[in-house]
Amino acid sequence: MRYRTMSEALNSGETLVFGHRGAMAQAPMNTLTAFELAREQGADGIELDVQVSRDGHLVVIHDDAVDSTTDGKGRVADLTLDELKRLDAGSWFADRFAGQRIPTLDEVFDAFGNAMLINVEIKASRDSLDRIEKRLADCLRRHNMREQVIISCFDPVILRRVRGMMPMVMMGFLYQPDMPAEHYLPLKKLWHEARHPRHDMVDEEYMNWARTYDYYVNVWTVNDAERALHLKRLGVNSIITDEPGRIISALKQC
Repeated sequence: MRYRTMSEALNSGETLVFGHRGAMAQAPMNTLTAFELAREQGADGIELDVQVSRDGHLVVIHDDAVDSTTDGKGRVADLTLDELKRLDAGSWFADRFAGQRIPTLDEVFDAFGNAMLINVEIKASRDSLDRIEKRLADCLRRHNMREQVIISCFDPVILRRVRGMMPMVMMGFLYQPDMPAEHYLPLKKLWHEARHPRHDMVDEEYMNWARTYDYYVNVWTVNDAERALHLKRLGVNSIITDEPGRIISALKQC
């Protein structure tokens, strides 16, 4: 790992590259194989999604339901870890990935905690947050990962609650152009270090605004090489991409 902490990395002056759910263009998203491929391609970190199972385990999966990325059916929150672990999370992508399993956050930290920075996106609802926030804090402490991660979420209320439990862990607010104005109101009460806008929201004016308020800018999801180069020239701190290898190669041009 080039950088020991998330803060060191974001202050390096370089444009970091994070694999979006791993290298999800070439491997089934949010699997250990996708994360390993992102590492092999040279990514500085990985972005992943975390939810909680019915029996209280932190699992890495994007959708509320398992239907689209496994051979099972049902909501993640209604299934136990044992039930989730029986599912094939790779065949939907390609036959050669048959047998891939939904990983736990513990497994990801065990495998990559000493090798990569990790952007943990919380997918919980406010109603289920009580089931995830303490478990997430405990998991970070257990693996000594509080300085190697950034916690991100589209809901500022969730981030505010997590911040109260983990004040020293970096936080990033995720957003996109179609969010209603009232969604931003809770930000007035949220101390957070980073903004995570959809990449097409970012231009020179945006970067000047972010620098004024000392926000790091981590953009998603960039798969176009020319766009990645332009964002690097604008000074974004990191780029989240489905194809880390290709974007890393492009960024080396400047």
